[in-house]
Amino acid sequence: MSTDFTPPPMPGYGPPVPPPPPVPPRKSRTALIAVAAAVVAAAVSSLITVGVSGDAEAKPAPTVTVTETAAADADGARAEDDDAAAAADEETTDSEDGGQDEDGVYALDDTAVYEPATEVALSGFKRSVTGEYAEPENTPYLQFTVKVKNGGKKALDITQLTVNCSYGKDGKSSDSVFDSDAGLEGGPETKLLPGRSLNVPWGCELPKGEKLIQIEVSPDFESDAAIFTGTVK
Repeated sequence: MSTDFTPPPMPGYGPPVPPPPPVPPRKSRTALIAVAAAVVAAAVSSLITVGVSGDAEAKPAPTVTVTETAAADADGARAEDDDAAAAADEETTDSEDGGQDEDGVYALDDTAVYEPATEVALSGFKRSVTGEYAEPENTPYLQFTVKVKNGGKKALDITQLTVNCSYGKDGKSSDSVFDSDAGLEGGPETKLLPGRSLNVPWGCELPKGEKLIQIEVSPDFESDAAIFTGTVK
């Protein structure tokens, strides 16, 4: 047996392996969107150009005027409703006060009503002349009756009744007349019970040439004066 040994040949190396090809860069999505937008804009621009430069002449857009009438009408309707309600309230007040106006002025034949249920009215107007023992004496005056009605639930201190007069357009002061012969002795000295009425004769100076008279009556110190005015024969 031969002792010679021939080692197997070493594996050989072939040609060098080429490197893998580089990965192509990915297109940005933003760029794609921008390109698409540009294409759409170009298409729209071309359509507008064709429409304007075509045979049909471009007409200006109509002008639109907006007028807010609904709100105004609603406000006007509300204002008319408020005025109607206020007028209704005034009519109710006039009816309850016996025809009183805003200044508390009444005609000579009206009735003034105070809360809770006191009524004041005038009647029996007539001219006369005081006697020699009257105050003032030998003076023309107007005599009338003040009627006070207590419709409340408590007694009314009628001793607080006050009556003041004036006459003429200039409002000349008129003195009260005291004449026992004519029953003119001033105010009452008693209280008026609920449900009862009292007639108080009164007289105020009134010259013969004057016809316009103003008579202010207060049933007590806490009530406002009711102003009665008018002309007498």
